[in-house]
Amino acid sequence: MSDHTQSNPEPSDANQPGGAVPPLPPTPPQGGQPTPPPGYPQPGAAQPGYPAPGQAQPGQPQPGQGQPGQGQPGQGQPGQHGYPQPGYGQQPGYTPPASSAPLTPENDRLWGSLAHFAGIFGPIIVLIVWLIFRDRGPFVNQEGKEALNFQISAWLLGIALGIVGGITSFIGIGVILLMLVWPVGIAAFVFAIIGGVKTSSGAPYRYPLTFRFIP
Repeated sequence: MSDHTQSNPEPSDANQPGGAVPPLPPTPPQGGQPTPPPGYPQPGAAQPGYPAPGQAQPGQPQPGQGQPGQGQPGQGQPGQHGYPQPGYGQQPGYTPPASSAPLTPENDRLWGSLAHFAGIFGPIIVLIVWLIFRDRGPFVNQEGKEALNFQISAWLLGIALGIVGGITSFIGIGVILLMLVWPVGIAAFVFAIIGGVKTSSGAPYRYPLTFRFIP
């Protein structure tokens, strides 16, 4: 038995496939980063053929630059198929819709007269006419408010007479109050026609015994 122990020979680089193998990086100290072997890129360095970190790739627009062929907001540039982009400002040649255009003096006088005639059907129709045309003509705004105030006053008076007359109907005065409801309604009808006729020539009209809720 020999005193010398046999040791296995270490494999040579020539026996490994592919030739020589780069040596492994040394073990870094505790808390450090391994150092790459020679021939490998360093950490944070740009790869060949790739842009560095934080650098835009060639052919791409920088931040804040628009794409070629696209208009900037607010310039009204044409979009796809020649149509303007929505929300990019008012287009040249734009005209407001006819529903918001100012009335001519003739139409202003006409609708001011119709606001009075609308009182035949009650204050609701007068209110609709006034709300639609009050910003389109000064005359219809003025006469619409006057007709609306009168019709509201007449209707409130009629409702009050009906309620009080109904409560006091067991005595003679209650019956009289109930009978007054009809004359109030007839007066509202007649004065609406008078107001429409008077204002058809452009002259303003003021109703009697009217509480003006809308100044």
